[in-house]
Formats: sequence, C-alpha cells, structure tokens
Amino acid sequence: MMEIKSKTSPQLQSASLILLRTLIGWHFLYEGYYKLILPAWSRDGHPLARWSAAGFLRAASVSLLHRLADATWTPWIDRVVEVALVAIGLSLMLGFFTRIGGWGALIFLTLVYVASIPLQGTPQSGAEGVYLLVNKNLIEWAAVLVVMTFRSGEIAGIDVLLQRRREPQAKVA
Repeated sequence: MMEIKSKTSPQLQSASLILLRTLIGWHFLYEGYYKLILPAWSRDGHPLARWSAAGFLRAASVSLLHRLADATWTPWIDRVVEVALVAIGLSLMLGFFTRIGGWGALIFLTLVYVASIPLQGTPQSGAEGVYLLVNKNLIEWAAVLVVMTFRSGEIAGIDVLLQRRREPQAKVA
C-alpha cells in the first residue's frame, strides 16, 4: 500500500484540531449557559421565553416525540440538557475527559438531528438557512467525529497534563 506524505506540518495539524475542539466546546458551553440563565431579554427589552424540552419535542419532525412533550418529566430533561451541554463544552474546551465529552457531544447531536431531520428543503420560519438532509447539527457531528478520531485529547489539554504526571509514577513502580 502506498504511503501518502503530508506537506502540512504536524504542529499546524495539531493546532487546527485543538482549535476545532475548542470552538465546538465553546458552542456547547454557551448553549448550555444560555439555557441556564434564561429568562433573557430581546433587543426590544422584552423577556424571552425559557427553553424547554417540551417545546423542542413539540417542534420535532418525528411524530412519536410529540407525545413525549406532555410527559411529567420534561422539566427534569430540561435540567439534564442544560448541565450536559455545559459539561460537554467544558470537557472539550479544557481537554479534560475529552473522549467522554466527545461521546457526549456525538450522542447529543445525534438525538437532536434525528428528532428534526431537515426533509423540506425550503425556508422554514424561525430557521436560519435552508437545509435538505444536511444541517449545522450534522456538520458539527462530523467535526466532533474528526476531533475524536485524531484523539485531540492526547495533543493538548488537562488530559495531557494528567498523563504526564502519571508517567513518572509508572516508571518508579
């Protein structure tokens, strides 16, 4: 099998992966933070409605999820989603338990995408852009997969610092 040599420096590749991981982490962190601090205010000075799992489930394109919107445990789901988004964001930004944070991001993005697969291909009210099958959630899912495949947690972050700290102890034993 022929080996392909890259002309891109390994340092640039590593920096690019860390940048991508950090940006994805920021996106998750801010989404969770924003959901935690609501009610927020519009530019007009009016309070914005609080995010809820019930509202998301009612708007889902999968009709089975509409029934779940009326369940009594949706407030619990609201809190879990908020905390999970913050935890995933911090994990990816800091490079701390990066594999777990990456898996959390993949699972979350999969659930969000499957709940609302863009099938219309026409402009939708309240949506940014026009999508047919591929939307921002699917693209971010692929980006998280790249970050995990290249094990960016082993390049930079708290995981690397902890690993370096464990290595001298392993050599002594």
